[in-house]
Amino acid sequence: MYLALLVIFLQCSELYAQARVFTFNTVEIKVQPSVKVKNGAPMSIICHADISKSTSFQLKHNFTVFKDGKLVFMTVSYKGNAKYEIPVARSSNTGEYECTVEAGGKAKSSKPLHVWVTGMTKPILTAEKNEVLEGEVVKLRCELPEEEPPLHFFFWKTKTNSTPKEKHVFEPYRNFSEVEFSVEEGDHILQFDCFGRRNVKHEFETSEHSNTTLVTVREPFIKPTLNAKPSNITEGDRIQFECSTMVAHIHDIEIILQKNKTILNSVRDKELLKYSAVATLEDSGEYVCKVEQGRASKTTKLNVVVSELFPRPILAASMRELDENKELTLSCSVSGFQRANFSILRKSSHGDIWLKNSRNLTMRVNVNDTGFYICKAEVKGIVKASKPVRINVYAPVSKPTLSVVSGLPEVVIGKPLWLICRSVMGTPPITFTFYKGNKVKKTVTNNTYAMFLDENIGQDDERGYKCVARNNHSSGTGTSNILNITVIVPIQNASFGSIPYGEVEHGSETAFLCSVEEGSWPIRFRIFKKTDREVLLFEKTQNADRVLWRKEAMNRQDAGTYYCMASNRANVEVKSHPITVSVILASWQKGVIAAFVLIPIAGAVTLTLWWFLCKKKKAKGPSMEMSGSALAPNLTSEKLTRQHNDGDYYSGSGYIEDSENHMKSTDDSKGPDLESAEVEYTEVEVSTLDPHRAPVQKGTETVYSEIRKANNDSVENRHSRIQGHPDAT
Repeated sequence: MYLALLVIFLQCSELYAQARVFTFNTVEIKVQPSVKVKNGAPMSIICHADISKSTSFQLKHNFTVFKDGKLVFMTVSYKGNAKYEIPVARSSNTGEYECTVEAGGKAKSSKPLHVWVTGMTKPILTAEKNEVLEGEVVKLRCELPEEEPPLHFFFWKTKTNSTPKEKHVFEPYRNFSEVEFSVEEGDHILQFDCFGRRNVKHEFETSEHSNTTLVTVREPFIKPTLNAKPSNITEGDRIQFECSTMVAHIHDIEIILQKNKTILNSVRDKELLKYSAVATLEDSGEYVCKVEQGRASKTTKLNVVVSELFPRPILAASMRELDENKELTLSCSVSGFQRANFSILRKSSHGDIWLKNSRNLTMRVNVNDTGFYICKAEVKGIVKASKPVRINVYAPVSKPTLSVVSGLPEVVIGKPLWLICRSVMGTPPITFTFYKGNKVKKTVTNNTYAMFLDENIGQDDERGYKCVARNNHSSGTGTSNILNITVIVPIQNASFGSIPYGEVEHGSETAFLCSVEEGSWPIRFRIFKKTDREVLLFEKTQNADRVLWRKEAMNRQDAGTYYCMASNRANVEVKSHPITVSVILASWQKGVIAAFVLIPIAGAVTLTLWWFLCKKKKAKGPSMEMSGSALAPNLTSEKLTRQHNDGDYYSGSGYIEDSENHMKSTDDSKGPDLESAEVEYTEVEVSTLDPHRAPVQKGTETVYSEIRKANNDSVENRHSRIQGHPDAT
């Protein structure tokens, strides 16, 4: 029963859930009356949800409205619409609006909608004071109470019948701004106003101007007066200046008199300034009297003209340029004016040097008297100086010296040559003229020396240089000695060889020759052997285009690759092609090797022959004993004696082979009945040596052939020894 009830309940719940199925179609947001709303007008943000449902049932909606991502409105409704009302729209309501609807665990958002509230509220301007003094400041505050930052504020200061002065302030975080305007001289009634500006969608929107604020300006003192006495001023007269003003408060008042930005005099806490001086022509010009108190400042200008009492003196010289020990006369005069006190002076870096109180000066000059001279004239306390006159006193030039800048009188062919000409004595400027042979190459005017560059020297160029120095002295010129230059030809094409070439016998002498095709002497030769590193074997510097180096005894360690390098003062090293030298065995070394090879071979052959004879004697012993005669031992003894005394006898396998062949041929010609007699004959043939038969050589023939190739002299000696023997044929 309970199970049946549970099944019925679950089926009813499933049917109930299926009956409440819904889905969001769209969520839309719109604004009334339009997306552009005038500032101060009402505005409504409407959010609408379009939902499809399986059956007719109530659904609770949660509406949320956002502006620029911030929550501004929230409501719950069983209807598909919600309205966010703004009775008075302001520019702060401008922004991106978005609506989100949540129902039954589902949510959907609308697309964003931009709403623009056009126009701005009128700003409010206030001034800290309505009455100020000249030099003070006016503090202003401009506020946009219903606007949101960032905002731009513009302040205007307007004088009567003048263009406004503007100040601009950007306020990123405040809806108000404060500025200060200084009150200047001549300001009386000032008018101030302001306006605001904001940026909406990359467009500027400007508010109307604020209320106008008036500020009255009072003068702390009157404009100063400036006078100069007398009215007609001549050089030598005493001139008197007076500058005065009227001030409400004497405290901190200051009066300043200046000319060309130079302050002549000043007073504080007084209404009058006086200044006097003896007038000169330089006192002509514009004078300014300035009165200051705090930030307030007023000025008055006066132009003063001073008449000339006498003209500037003139200094005349008998000569402007002259030789040392000559006489110089200086004369000073004032045009149209004779009664004056004259003095002649020489100018220097430490001040003018007095020479004489007179109209005229005569002196004998030297080089140290070169310089500027002036004269001064004084009338009624007024002193005037003439224009300076330059006097040049010359000493004669000494004989110049010509040398190469690098030091040595030489140059590499094709390279530039720098020459320097100096003159130790002589008053500058000095003119130096360079000659190559008899041709002028360059003229330079300098103080004590001059440089000359001769580019790309050739082998056939003239190599004699000289220079001539002259200045304004009347004595003439000085000529240097002729400088001869050595032209260095760089090394070219180094060659390298050896004698003998390629192969050298061990212990023999080898000569290496290094030569160059072209190059100036002396030449530095170096011979190297190349291993894992370069080893210097020989070095020599000599006045020749080749060098010979002898190495007395070569050994196996001397085999390898050799080359040479050559250089001279041109500092260019030339490397030859490498050569390879092999060290081979000497003749006597080959003979020793041959001897060591032949002795074991001869011993082996002798042992083999002895073994063979012994074996044969054992096989034929009985027959030989039976058929032997008394003559056999004697013959054998005689053969042994001859063999021992014959010094040119050479034992070899060839002799054995000939004996065996002879015995075989004898055996073949006899019958079986004569076997004993043939054995005895064979014994004699083996023992007998033909003294006229040439020795036969087999095993040692190859070694002696190599020795003959290595040393022809030893072969000739050996052949001559054989031919001289009594048994030789």
